[in-house]
Order: sequence, then structure tokens, then C-alpha cells
Amino acid sequence: MSDRVRIGVVGLGTMGRNHARVLGQLSEAELVGTVDPLSDEATHRDLESLLASGIEAAVVAVPAGAHGEVALGLAEAGVHVLVEKPIAADSASAQQIVEGFRGRGLIGAVGHVERFNAANIELRRRLDLRELGRAIAISTERVGPYPLRVHDVGVVKDLATHDIDLVQWLGGPIVSLSAELGSRMGGPHEDLMEVIGRLEGGAVMRMSVNWLTPTKRRRLTVLGERGAMVSDMLSADLTYFANAEVPMEWDHLQRLRGVSEGDVVRYALRKREPLAVELEHFCRAVRGDPSAQVVSLAEGARAVAVAEWILATVRSGAPS
Repeated sequence: MSDRVRIGVVGLGTMGRNHARVLGQLSEAELVGTVDPLSDEATHRDLESLLASGIEAAVVAVPAGAHGEVALGLAEAGVHVLVEKPIAADSASAQQIVEGFRGRGLIGAVGHVERFNAANIELRRRLDLRELGRAIAISTERVGPYPLRVHDVGVVKDLATHDIDLVQWLGGPIVSLSAELGSRMGGPHEDLMEVIGRLEGGAVMRMSVNWLTPTKRRRLTVLGERGAMVSDMLSADLTYFANAEVPMEWDHLQRLRGVSEGDVVRYALRKREPLAVELEHFCRAVRGDPSAQVVSLAEGARAVAVAEWILATVRSGAPS
């Protein structure tokens, strides 16, 4: 068996083409082919012909509503799978995928690519070292113009699933939340989401997501006892804003500042394209590398469950 994983891509929308581009450059992978009946770029017209080419693994990048059918078909064929996020359009379908892979000895992963952003990896490492002390609050901002690529879901399932996953990866399960949604562009789905809640460990969390802001921003902030760390996910920069240990002698400024401003450090990080890191880890997991990191199908299903919780909370009009 070659060290390179023979892999295919199912679906050649925006994300599928990105996966194909990166896999074509990755030393751990051999891109065997692509499938999309609506694309002239695809090398295969149906999944059966791609399977016949001898793939070991596949990326599922079709619309979310079709994830279950494609992923389960691949599982039946004994193929390892990375499913783009969200894992499915609803919790029932997500759970079917989880159950469909159970006990098969296959790698099933979900493409929550922000976990592979260099700034977020370093943030998680420093939180694990307790450099911020106890976490007080975790907040995310994921805003920008409307993407023409999305038609089947709104911001909650398309964008906010990134942040739901990140918040719970860093701070543990969400135990309560209150949400507001908006639809300002006249489409069938929500294009604005504001959520505030609490995590199991006691920290407050907030997520702000929309397709209405003219400038694109992707930011993750963790406030702790010793200061705050801010991850800019577009530039992959991580900045630490420390609380000052030097007493402020000017009382007026102390009152204005509250917690005194200390040192500001922007960490020097090795930055790689997060998608390349994600796919590299997936290929290593397929080859049995125990150090490979993937987002499990169960974790992907939990993100969809929280997304549905948010939508249900707004429909009911009551926080939970």
C-alpha cells in the first residue's frame, strides 16, 4: 500500500474545488478523481465510477441536504470520509451518519476547518496551559457580505456551526442560551444571528454571525482572569492583551480603564492554509497515525444539534 491516500472529492462547488486544489498539492494524498454531474471539471459523472477507480477515502462537499446519502453510500463501500460542515442539514440526518459509520473501522470526520487555523491551535494550547487562568467569557464574530455559494441553509447552520464548534472545543458544552435572528434580504433563511449563553464550566459565551456586514471579519476572543487572547482567523494572528501587574498611580485613568492595560503580545506563528492542515491530518488518520487530529462525526452532530436549539429557541420566543 502506498503511503499516499487515494482520495476523491464528491461535489465541485466552492468548497469542493478548494478541497480538490489542496489535495492535488498534498504529499499525503493522491487525488484520484472528482464527481459532480453539474460540473464540466469533474472527472467522473457518478459515485459508482469514482468508487470503481479504487479510492480509499473521499471528501463529501455536496449541499448539506445530500450529505447523508453520499456519506452513507461511501461507508457501505468501505471508504473513509471527511464530510464538509455542517455534517447534515438536520440532527436526524446527522445522527444517521454517525450511526452509519459506527463499528465499521472507518475514519469519519467533519470539516470544521477553523480548528486547524494556526491562531486557534495556539490559543487552545495556551488555554490548556492555563495562561489566562479561568476563562470568563468566549465570544466570536463571523460577519461579512452574502456568499452566492449558499442556498440550502441560513447563517445558523452554514456559518454559526463553525463558532458553535469552536466555543465548545475551547470551553465545553453550551448549557443555556438566548438568541435573536433576522432575515433582512428577503430570502427563505435567516441572515443574522446573535446568541448569548453560558458554558458548562461557567464562562459566558456570545456569537455574532451575519451575511449583512460589508466587511468580512472572523474573530475569536477568550477573556480570562489574566487578560484576553484574540484570534484573527483571517490573518491567523493571535494577540495576547495582558492585565497589568503594575499599579496605576493616576486614579482618574484607573477608573476609566477598569482592569489596567498591560503588555500586548502578538505571537509569531507558523501559518499554513487551514484546509491543507485539516486534510493532512485526515490522511494521517486514514493511515492510522494516532497523533492525527480530526473533528469526529459525533462532534459535528453536536454542532448541528446546538444550531437547531438556537432556531427552536427563537421560534418558541423563550430562552433555554
